Amino acid sequence: MPRAGFRCEAGVRSGVGHLVRCVALAEELRSRGAEVVFLGEVRGSAWAGAQLSLRGLPLVPAPAEPAGLAALARELRLDAVVLDSYELPERTGAVLRDHGFAVLAIVDGDPRGQQADLYLDQNLGAEHRPFPFAGRRLAGARYVLLRDSVRSRRRVRRDGEAPRVLCFFGGTDSAGVAPAWAEALRATGRPFHGTVVSPEPFEAGGPITVIPPTDRLPELMAGADLVVTAAGSAVWELLHLGVPTALTWVADNQLIGYEELVGRGVAAGLGDAPDAGSVAVLAGLLADPAAREEHGRRGRGLVDGRGRERVADALLALCR
Repeated sequence: MPRAGFRCEAGVRSGVGHLVRCVALAEELRSRGAEVVFLGEVRGSAWAGAQLSLRGLPLVPAPAEPAGLAALARELRLDAVVLDSYELPERTGAVLRDHGFAVLAIVDGDPRGQQADLYLDQNLGAEHRPFPFAGRRLAGARYVLLRDSVRSRRRVRRDGEAPRVLCFFGGTDSAGVAPAWAEALRATGRPFHGTVVSPEPFEAGGPITVIPPTDRLPELMAGADLVVTAAGSAVWELLHLGVPTALTWVADNQLIGYEELVGRGVAAGLGDAPDAGSVAVLAGLLADPAAREEHGRRGRGLVDGRGRERVADALLALCR
């Protein structure tokens, strides 16, 4: 069976979204008998590193320099390399292809100069946006990569109680915004039960419990009445589960997804930082279950959970 290597970034500064979606594709490939290995390092996040070790996915240190990465891929007898990083030199894909490896580049709009045999942009509406490179592109929500722990979940609803609110910003909260949004929730003055996920502990007070990054996140998402988060990779998991979501953004590359999701009414928009307007939006959602659920209804069905199967089909076809 083919052997695939994943070169992705994960750490306090870059977040863990790249790693999480690569883990989802690795789970699918391995379920078909392929061998997979992750190339690089996980910096400063024990939770992120555990996503590999708990699944028995090997992690091999890898150079950033393209020729060195190609030499390592040859040493590991890889057939394909998946690139999911904003930090790699732009010639990485071209060099790997010159050495005979099939290359899949996972991108968010801008391919950042990477050449590949196959491109994946799983962002909502990506299929309608222009793309500057030749080569096959898998674009849009049909190709969203979801982990086993999300695909196996179903939403749990409890009517007639104070809404349960989950607030998180990736596995590392790289922008450090969790305390500010916890305060915005408290400022609504509305009753709720809140859980805020933060790698840095802080005293939120009131109805909010602060917990560290956890593997229980899919369970917490499925049990929430409202999730406050950034427009990163976790949004696709929330859409699949049909959980009402209020969005902000913490990185420039998230703005396209934010505008698409909020523009379609799939999620409520909070802007880029807490202010009187975002507090009012949150207060309205906490007070009006029907308004919350309308967002969840519109999002449900956009992500069917089979995207990783479609991506795996296309990648394995390159290895034949």
